[in-house]
Amino acid sequence: MDPQWTRIDLEDREVFLLGTAHVSRRSVEAVRRAVAELGPDRVCVELDPDRLRALRDPDRWRRLDLVKALRKGQGPVLLANLALAAFQKRIGLATDVRPGEELLAAVEEAEARGTAVDLVDRPIRLTLLRAWRRTRFWRKLGLLGALVASAFEDGELDEDDLARLRSTDTLSGLLEEMARAAPEAKEVLVDERDRYMAARILGAGGRRVLAVVGAAHVPGIARILRDGCDPGNPSRLEELPPRGFVSRALPWALPALVLALFAAGFAAGDTAALRQAAWAWVLANGILAAAGAAAALGHPLTVASAFVAAPLTSLNPTVGAGMVTGLVQAWAQRPRVRDLEGLLDDLAHWKGWWTNRVARVLLVFLFSNLGSALGTFVAFGWLKDLVG
Repeated sequence: MDPQWTRIDLEDREVFLLGTAHVSRRSVEAVRRAVAELGPDRVCVELDPDRLRALRDPDRWRRLDLVKALRKGQGPVLLANLALAAFQKRIGLATDVRPGEELLAAVEEAEARGTAVDLVDRPIRLTLLRAWRRTRFWRKLGLLGALVASAFEDGELDEDDLARLRSTDTLSGLLEEMARAAPEAKEVLVDERDRYMAARILGAGGRRVLAVVGAAHVPGIARILRDGCDPGNPSRLEELPPRGFVSRALPWALPALVLALFAAGFAAGDTAALRQAAWAWVLANGILAAAGAAAALGHPLTVASAFVAAPLTSLNPTVGAGMVTGLVQAWAQRPRVRDLEGLLDDLAHWKGWWTNRVARVLLVFLFSNLGSALGTFVAFGWLKDLVG
């Protein structure tokens, strides 16, 4: 069944909501037909500037400066973006349609006709950050686990999966899955975006407006527009809530406790216990961080750097072991041109995360950080027994 638009009359304006699926060829055709038949003087699209640039430049990964990104502390963001890109690549291979292709078609069709275009979605980075800040610590771990699992999953999509993907908004579906994993973030992931886009549509010019959005957003946006509800100021929905006290204090509290335990041992004059505590700290951090780097198939120099760096970086919340090991790995096994050119193709299968040199650097970054974090908690338990 082809996507159909929903008409909403607003005094001297009319708004047509066209709900689409992000991996459906029919949605692409329906968008082009709607722009031609309705002749709107404004087209609103569920995109933000960054996502539009990504759709227009799918090969942007070829220009990736991996070392610069790691030095600027962008490893986690880069890893999350690649995981999402790999997931979308797998969907595109299965459905023969790039996710978001119908949104790009709406922009291109409007531009070809000289029609004004408004990008009305909130940047996905802000949405995820707002949700992250509102999510409890243990549920954050669950969300991270789901993200990693989706990146490494290598199963084939069956016909039921393909039918669901073709008939739904995949980005909204992904956010709704996250909302189920973290119910306290549902308002941010789903409801806020409806209000945000409704406000941006109301604020757009034009007497006849066509809004192209994911099918999952049509009911919420239509309800706001029809009921005359005030969706609020969209700029307020772009503000990041402050980090919780635990999130701010924990990175500093644990190193402070460790140093306090060492100081207590030194003050007590028990050099044997102090020596054992030092070895416990070095070995727990070093061995587990090195094990993480080895699990990512890091270069021997990378594994050695993990062992040396982790006991030191664990005492400095501003530098992680992964930043050191990632830079060493990028130097020891420099990514080749073909690693950059074939990055998304490689990441469409879980083995590619280990064979592609760009992806392997990020795995080294992730696994050595996880190993160092685990080593810190293990060592802390030993320190309490040795010095306490």
